[in-house]
Amino acid sequence: MQLPSNIETRRLTAPQGLPEAARILAAGGLVAFPTETVYGLGADATDGEAVARIYAAKGRPSFNPLIAHVPDLAAAEREGIFNAQARALALAFWPGPLTLVVPVAPTGAVSPLARAGLESVGLRVPAHPVALALLRAFGKPVAAPSANRSGRVSPTEAAHVAGDLAGRVEAILDGGPTEVGVESTIVACLDETPRILRPGGVTRQAIEAALGRSLPDSQGAEAIIAPGMMQSHYAPSRPLALAAQKGAADAAILDFHGQLAHEPCLARIDLSPAGDLIEAAARLFSALRRLDESGAARILAAPVPEEGLGEAINDRLARAAAPRGL
Repeated sequence: MQLPSNIETRRLTAPQGLPEAARILAAGGLVAFPTETVYGLGADATDGEAVARIYAAKGRPSFNPLIAHVPDLAAAEREGIFNAQARALALAFWPGPLTLVVPVAPTGAVSPLARAGLESVGLRVPAHPVALALLRAFGKPVAAPSANRSGRVSPTEAAHVAGDLAGRVEAILDGGPTEVGVESTIVACLDETPRILRPGGVTRQAIEAALGRSLPDSQGAEAIIAPGMMQSHYAPSRPLALAAQKGAADAAILDFHGQLAHEPCLARIDLSPAGDLIEAAARLFSALRRLDESGAARILAAPVPEEGLGEAINDRLARAAAPRGL
């Protein structure tokens, strides 16, 4: 499913447009919707191809983790494992402009692409009546970065979204101007020491007061993607070779567009037999994991075009093939 060159973007008004917005999400489409922070570009977080369309529509340069929006703490606990600190913060600030990064729960349905292949997931319950109504109507987590082209200013009105994404998304659900105007604060609760990864709508002082403890200094706005930026973070346990032209009897093949379909191998997964980069992006992390578990001595990756989402796919493959650090 390639991103069409021009999509008819519908302007829906809340609350009348909520059923149609939920239907579009269920069909794998993209819906921009308001939260109390900024407008988000929403897709079904459990559908890898729908998530891949977010990256394509935004022109996002790499597969950074996306925040999954849910309607309440119970829904969040189906997706992530909440320790005492995470639960305390959720009870104190949800609904609200706080994202909690927690380990993935066994019942979690958020796609590996939305998590950027990590074993953690970013979750938020937004404090906006339109967003909450949409999440309840849809019934599944919604992945939603800010609804703007990458590198541009985050949108706080539906008109801002239309200026950036008209013709690239199916619908804009207009709920009026947003209130907070800055993105959510992101806190990692992956161990017993919570860390602020990005400052935002909830202050450090409020978070520390809720926890009854001081927190380590913030690592800055890029910290949420820092695990993915480590050179070999995405590396499987098997050696990975890029731009492979031939197969081998002891190797697993990560193919694209059938380039190595007739080469010898122990196992083979084609990211997209049709050469669809959105499909390939959606399958990338799960395919790497399956080939890593195939028993092959190594993984051979076929060339992927550098255009569109191919740039991000090649970035992740290059990280996966990088030499391990000490």
